[in-house]
Amino acid sequence: MAFQKAVKGTALIGGGAIATVFGLSQFSQYRNKHGTFVNVQAAEAVPVPMKSHLPTREQQILTLQTTSEFDVLVIGGGATGCGCALDAVTRGLKTALLERDDFSSGTSSRSTKLIHGGVRYLQKAIMKLDFEQYKMVKEALEERANLLEIAPHLSAPLPIMLPVYKWWQLPYYWFGIKLYDLVAGSQCLKSSYVLSKSRALEHFPMLRKDELVGAIVYYDGQHNDARMNLAIALTAARYGAATANYTEVLRLLKMTDPASGKERVCGVRCRDVLTGQEFDVKAKCVINATGPFTDSVRKMDDQEVPNICQPSAGVHIVMPGYYSPDHMGLLDPATSDGRVIFFLPWEKMTIAGTTDSPTDVTSHPIPTEEDINFILNEVRNYLSADVEVRRGDVLAAWSGIRPLVTDPNSKDTQSICRNHVVAISNSGLVTIAGGKWTTYRAMAKDTIDAAIEAHNLKAGSSKTLGLQLQGAEDWSPTLYIRLVQDYGLESEVAQHLASTYGDKAFEVAKIAQVTGKRWPIVGKRLVSEFPYIEAEVVYGVKEYARTAVDMISRRTRLAFLNVQAAEEALPRIVDIMGKELNWSEQKKKEELEAAKKFLYYEMGYKVKSDQLRDSSEISLVPSDIERYKKRFRMFDKDKKGFITILDVQRVLESISVQIAENTLHDILNEVDLNKNGQVELNEFLQLMSAIQKGYVSGSRLAVLMKTAEENLHRRVGIPVDRSGGGLNAAYRMGPRDFPGSMCPPIGICFAS
Repeated sequence: MAFQKAVKGTALIGGGAIATVFGLSQFSQYRNKHGTFVNVQAAEAVPVPMKSHLPTREQQILTLQTTSEFDVLVIGGGATGCGCALDAVTRGLKTALLERDDFSSGTSSRSTKLIHGGVRYLQKAIMKLDFEQYKMVKEALEERANLLEIAPHLSAPLPIMLPVYKWWQLPYYWFGIKLYDLVAGSQCLKSSYVLSKSRALEHFPMLRKDELVGAIVYYDGQHNDARMNLAIALTAARYGAATANYTEVLRLLKMTDPASGKERVCGVRCRDVLTGQEFDVKAKCVINATGPFTDSVRKMDDQEVPNICQPSAGVHIVMPGYYSPDHMGLLDPATSDGRVIFFLPWEKMTIAGTTDSPTDVTSHPIPTEEDINFILNEVRNYLSADVEVRRGDVLAAWSGIRPLVTDPNSKDTQSICRNHVVAISNSGLVTIAGGKWTTYRAMAKDTIDAAIEAHNLKAGSSKTLGLQLQGAEDWSPTLYIRLVQDYGLESEVAQHLASTYGDKAFEVAKIAQVTGKRWPIVGKRLVSEFPYIEAEVVYGVKEYARTAVDMISRRTRLAFLNVQAAEEALPRIVDIMGKELNWSEQKKKEELEAAKKFLYYEMGYKVKSDQLRDSSEISLVPSDIERYKKRFRMFDKDKKGFITILDVQRVLESISVQIAENTLHDILNEVDLNKNGQVELNEFLQLMSAIQKGYVSGSRLAVLMKTAEENLHRRVGIPVDRSGGGLNAAYRMGPRDFPGSMCPPIGICFAS
């Protein structure tokens, strides 16, 4: 019955839909093929030349202070705001952009990393015969193709698997995915296809096998969202837009229009957050592109205006790369509460999300344990029982605020608009709100079109379709090979630089330090397990990075990939930035503390560390308790009931292993719940219990103590130089000591 019902419903809805979609797509194919030539012409028709060098932030601030009047002033440095600035400046308009934090510091860096049309929106469009939803998907698919073209170094197609566990779902999902291909028309990345159960498991071996019927694979785009946002901002700056991060708008400036007698917005009073200096920036048109903060800027214009933003929180988590194949994502279209969950490979890790729940607008959204556990539980539902999904494997977590809006121009103000909205107030403030990452360019085009009309600006049509972003011009898939050959970079580092900076990767390579090793010749890593190098910190300052948080979260993506690795890299990052920006010792200390606070609250470090604190109940069998007590006493020779750095150093010296004192301090501090400089027996047993439960993984102290114990048992007859000073023993751990542990120890630095 279920199958028949589904097929009948599909046929009923689909008959007319296919004809309509096919007709529209055929027209679109013609338009897009014709548009290929137009795109080239548009890119060449930009009326302003691109600067060979990026202006410094100081030069940009000076331009803002000394320019008598801009044509367009954009508030907001997210994807849409930077897109507006790029669209305006490439039309020949004198353009400025102000961002109170860093470019992409908000929602634009906290997305699912997909460039997509929205499969679920197409489903709603067909099921409800909603033409507006259809148009939104159509526009997003066109923009998806453009974004992949203008920034190929930052984006690529990604196959996404939709597993099917009921026979009747196979034709239903197949029909929906084929419609998605059809709507994309000639801009379809690759045609979707059906996989048998065995083939699905070949592509995605971690998938739950029970009751699996088969799978459908379709294609969407994936990108590095923060770097993409930054590329848009940098491209706008090189075309002449005066762009400044850490410049806060304090209030809107107004003047009385002599012709109409009405008050008109004519600029802003702003403050350089870094220096505290305040100044005015005048403009014929001011654009509000502040995402979740849309209403706060609208109320600067009119205190009585009703709110239109309905913020929704989306939480994502990052897990080790072994949870997913390298080049295949997964879509769960029907979670336990009806939300859609993506499970995707990203930067050699696995990203899972997102949740969708109402929230308050804040500059510092925090992921909750409830949301993290929701995602983990859904992941467990579609992964094989052989794969133990552990809470301790959550390496980072973040929350982004999605700025859903109600259309202020609509009579029905209660309905949420999934598309974007451009509104112009009585005083001339232009607001762009809603929409999605993928459609940022179309949103910017519509906004500047509306601004030109409302303010009688002299400008032509948009030039951004097909306009390549910084780094794309001379990029090729093999560019990284030249970096390896010309500069002696590691292949992994070279690939990272090429896929992050595009053809600007050579500028980073030129300032990379010599390692003093046979190989690699240049390129000192910030942390061993990630390809980020110290030269990127120097280059990041040139790209307007002004805080340590900028560097760990947006110029590199360390904070989004592994909060502990980011914390480990912080001291060196702060030292390098301090030298480049002439920071005092006090300023360096403040930056270090601010970055740690960011990791702790906004990147999930708090909820990660709370797993040990919250699992205070020790659930170990008596034999395990006795075994772990015995191990603890090997370090607590004086039977104090606790161990310190000196105790650990003494044992390590007995097996000829040396670890730097500051590293040992960090290792013990991870377990020292009381923060009294010592690890008590009860804390150690809590740690081992949390490891067994899967709440904690990769504990350096647990691995170190196990390694030392094994070395003490094996040291008779085994020379230290042959044993690797204890390193090999760490990789010979038995499952009995670390139940649920799936990965080798990370982050321990042994020196024999």
